[in-house]
Amino acid sequence: MSAQMKHKSGIILLSFAIAFALTMLPLPDWSEVGRPEWVSLVVIYWCLALPERIGIGIAWIAGLLLDVVHGAILGQYALALALMAYFTLHFYQRIRIYRIWQQTLVVLMLVLSEQLMIIWIKGTIGEAPESRLYWIPSITTALLWPWTYHILRDLRRSFRVH
Repeated sequence: MSAQMKHKSGIILLSFAIAFALTMLPLPDWSEVGRPEWVSLVVIYWCLALPERIGIGIAWIAGLLLDVVHGAILGQYALALALMAYFTLHFYQRIRIYRIWQQTLVVLMLVLSEQLMIIWIKGTIGEAPESRLYWIPSITTALLWPWTYHILRDLRRSFRVH
């Protein structure tokens, strides 16, 4: 692998590292309920931008790391992120041509599907969420999509990651 290719892959790894750092960042109690799904945003972006490089396997690995970070059943987040990546990859050509507000709605649906998979897995072992506030992160994640999209797109273009 050439040094230039490693440098370009480093931007992708850096974006995932920042997403994991933001996921683990302590928040005040009142804002914890609305914590965005940062890793999901990064997975969605890279699946849309580089579908030939970032796919279900990377989403699975990121999900396993999220399982460890959250102390969840091993494979819970992995399965949810892999499923979300599958849908993103399946429809990426359509999603790419949407306007940013339309993409935001798609991101909302993708993250809702991820959360639905997680709640289903938790429900099978008797750990269902206690309130409707469980769905708030889907909304905050979708609202952050335009900024995430523009920041990662500008990084990808300035470092010529392809």
